[in-house]
Amino acid sequence: MKFTLNRRNVSILTLVLLAVFFVAFNLFVNLSFRTARLDLTQNNLFTLSEGTKEILRELDEPVTLRFFYSERLSTDYPRIRTYAGRVRDMLEEMRAVAGSELILEVIDPEPFSEDEDRAMSLGLKGAPTTEGEVIYFGLAGTNLVDGREAIPFFSDEREIYLEYDLIRMIQNLSSPEKPVLGVVTNLPLDTGSGGLMAAMRGQSQSFMIYEELRDRFDVQFLEQDFARVPDSVDVLLLAHPRPLNETTQYAIDQFIVKGGKAVAFFDPHSEVSLTAGPEGKPVRGYTEASNLPRLMESWGVQMDPDEIISDKAYAQRVQAGFDARRQLVDYPLWLAVRADTMDREDLVTANIERLNLGTVGHFTQVDGATTAFEPMVTSSEQSKLLDLEYVKSGPRPDELMRDFEPAGEKYVIAARVSGPVKTAFPDGPPDPGEDEDAARYQTAEKHVAGGEAEANLILFADSDIFDDRFWVQTQSYLGERVAQPIADNAKFVMNAVDNLMGADELISLRARERSERPFTVVETLRSEAEARFLEEEEALQAKIAASEERLAQLQTRAAGEQGAEELLSAREADEMRRIRQGLVESRMELRDVQRNLRRDIDKLGSQVRFINVALMPILVAFAALGVAWYRRRRRLKYSGR
Repeated sequence: MKFTLNRRNVSILTLVLLAVFFVAFNLFVNLSFRTARLDLTQNNLFTLSEGTKEILRELDEPVTLRFFYSERLSTDYPRIRTYAGRVRDMLEEMRAVAGSELILEVIDPEPFSEDEDRAMSLGLKGAPTTEGEVIYFGLAGTNLVDGREAIPFFSDEREIYLEYDLIRMIQNLSSPEKPVLGVVTNLPLDTGSGGLMAAMRGQSQSFMIYEELRDRFDVQFLEQDFARVPDSVDVLLLAHPRPLNETTQYAIDQFIVKGGKAVAFFDPHSEVSLTAGPEGKPVRGYTEASNLPRLMESWGVQMDPDEIISDKAYAQRVQAGFDARRQLVDYPLWLAVRADTMDREDLVTANIERLNLGTVGHFTQVDGATTAFEPMVTSSEQSKLLDLEYVKSGPRPDELMRDFEPAGEKYVIAARVSGPVKTAFPDGPPDPGEDEDAARYQTAEKHVAGGEAEANLILFADSDIFDDRFWVQTQSYLGERVAQPIADNAKFVMNAVDNLMGADELISLRARERSERPFTVVETLRSEAEARFLEEEEALQAKIAASEERLAQLQTRAAGEQGAEELLSAREADEMRRIRQGLVESRMELRDVQRNLRRDIDKLGSQVRFINVALMPILVAFAALGVAWYRRRRRLKYSGR
């Protein structure tokens, strides 16, 4: 058969060669650049952080990760399939960075197979489907010394923490010993609001932040009466401690003076301590306030125990049980602190977006302090200080907002204190009395007056940061509690402890931007409408008060003037009619404000939908028509028409 090289055959041959080249090129790219990708998201949401890469490069022993994913069974579940692709991509990127020290196995466990039995033995849990099948979507890790870690099932609610969850597992497997966190607290961190009695009945639920700390560190509770901080403690956590005796304060003092690191949460009014347990009462032995003024002064810091921050700009939205017309109102004593008043240069607060707090105190630097005082979290300028006794009287949210006059000053809620610290006991250790342990330690240990080492402290003027009610929603999933954070409270605590432990690499892992964006324009519209609503309500109350005062005057005159009852009664009736008419008009104005709020928000939503659904296709269509018109005009020009 003779092959003639004409134009038609050349075209066919060219197409065949292009097809072969296209397939070969795709195979080459798929094999050679499997983990390469271009991240065009605003905050590089899909790029491994430098902290992750550093930890992976420093692995000194092999870690094996087994990713169990029922790919065939998840065909009808697009959310699982999408998230599984994200998990697998990140695992492969980590393997590419770590090299031979990270072994990755991807397993699709068939029903009733050895792989399914293996997944269950490694601590993974399957999710049952409506068809009676079981989907596995988890990760199991092992090292060379029988260490085991597992993520039983990947929940998409924790997708923003995916990188941290993965690298934390890898680091735990590569470091057999966890760093020690010594805890001094009067909060029921490990038992929840039910306290010890609920724990004995098996009804306790520990705080989610405590679960995070226990998973990452070796948490050792120190009695609130001790003579020495153990040498094994790497970082000391003071979480709303009760008033400590001099011996215990001296032990903490010497730990800090000698260069020890501590995270301290003090509170002039602890809402979490006052939380009622199952019996309707706070935990026995609770303390409403916490403060260590003697130690804090030696650190160069003080906290006024009688002042609470009230912040109009950062007020949380709470249930308005006193007004059926509104479901939510601003409560300026509970703060939702946002990123614009956080130190973006500090590793702890670099990418934290929101902290939900209860009644909050504030710190100031002591004159003549030898330490550096660096604010990390502050209130907004729309804030002021309120007396503690007034706060404890329970003022209503509207009362707080109506009389609000901001001081125009930012108050420090959290601060980093570093540098040489002078002892709070310049005359030496206190008298140990009959405490034999204290006497032995004081004899064995040299008293340090300060200046030998630089301390590193992080102080926070609130203890409600630990309370689950403020920052997390929990639900039961496959028999386990799954946390859905609505604020970054746990992130701050973990970042602070990690930072002081020296594990700076982990800070960037949790400090990622959220994929969702707040509706700031909608929030502005709502705030403006709420302000108008309060103004209208205040005017209405003033009108009612004036009307009642006028009625009282008329009634007094009626009692003092005989023969004028009918005239005065007519005046009263007329006054009442005018009052009722004024009330009706005022209520109509209030309803107009609320309708205008919804109207402005709905208008904004309609505009956004039009831009996304209609405007962009219209612009693309016009652009295509313009290109077609331009090309046609050029053809006509060169054809000579």
